[in-house]
Amino acid sequence: MAGAIETDLAVIGLGGIGSATAFFAATSGMRVIGFERFELGGHARGASHDHSRIIRRSYHTEDYVRLAAAAYDAWREVEAASGDRCLWTTGGVDLFPAGAAIDATTYTAAMEAAGVPFDRLTGADVRRRWPSIEVGDDIVALYQADTGIVSPDRSVPSLQRLATERGADLRGRSRVRELRPLDAGVELSVEGLDVPVRAATVVVAADAWTNDVLASVDLQLPLAVLQEQVSYYHVADPGPFALGRLPVWIWMDEPSFYGFPVFGRAGVKIAQDCGGQAVTGDTRRFAADPAILSRTDAFARTFFGGRLGPAAHTATCLYTLTPDRNFVLGPVPGQPRVIVALGAAHGYKFAAWFGRTLAALAAGRQPDDDLAPFAVDRPALAAPTGVVSWLV
Repeated sequence: MAGAIETDLAVIGLGGIGSATAFFAATSGMRVIGFERFELGGHARGASHDHSRIIRRSYHTEDYVRLAAAAYDAWREVEAASGDRCLWTTGGVDLFPAGAAIDATTYTAAMEAAGVPFDRLTGADVRRRWPSIEVGDDIVALYQADTGIVSPDRSVPSLQRLATERGADLRGRSRVRELRPLDAGVELSVEGLDVPVRAATVVVAADAWTNDVLASVDLQLPLAVLQEQVSYYHVADPGPFALGRLPVWIWMDEPSFYGFPVFGRAGVKIAQDCGGQAVTGDTRRFAADPAILSRTDAFARTFFGGRLGPAAHTATCLYTLTPDRNFVLGPVPGQPRVIVALGAAHGYKFAAWFGRTLAALAAGRQPDDDLAPFAVDRPALAAPTGVVSWLV
């Protein structure tokens, strides 16, 4: 088409997954153009921001444990290419109280099947190894030494820089209005562009705005968008909570909480998993939810035995969830050139793996990993029952 911008791959959404896709695709020699509806370099309106996300090999299924190994490898590729650090190893402890809503045996079975070493700890073991943590004797704890932190604030700008250096054309404040499938590719209409973009393949990595983008190809996924938040708690003596002294931890019950050693900014970061109100990408707010803060305050007092002060800072973010909380990674039914990617609010640790996998799919290569559980037309998405299962 005369006057159109021609490219091999168009990426819609340049958070962690989209930026990693642009990097890996450009590295393989593909012509790449990427569109971010907000500013480049990272922003606080979606899911790929703040100082820390958990990366871990401990998961509830063998498939996820094996994918986590691939995620670590992919992040190491990014680190090697950039010279910038993305991962910090802290060790991690998963804590299951008596009668926990999450079954500890699913974790032990999955790690054993995948050959991932871990330690079983009692409540007394936990208190002895990390004196700042106070738990009872009814706790079953699993410690995995490779758990750590991946930083969106550092890795998103790094991935975008790497992609640009390899020839990718990344554009901020550029909202994709419409996708029009063609006989050989997809045409995009983009705000601010007087000409269309014609791509051989499109990757939609738009998170909370996924359905907005997919509306023009007559697809709507049963997604729930929640406004979540993280809080940084003041601590008078940061030593016991420092990187290398305190592990990443997850409370494996309902409600589920998780937290980090001091990293990125002053304070101990604590959050509740899936505790927020339903919103959309456009209607969300940025003020703290006092109900969530009250729950994390109460948990922090008990878990750390009163060693933390009040929350000094709270930041909001978005969770975009599938009913089964499995990823979405595959083509739109009937539109093989439109590929959807969604991390289901536990995907940042896998962002580099997503990018590597999506770049392979866009180039026509079949990845080694089984992507069938993440298909766009799997039963949980194609015939949702209204029942959700978000605890992982």
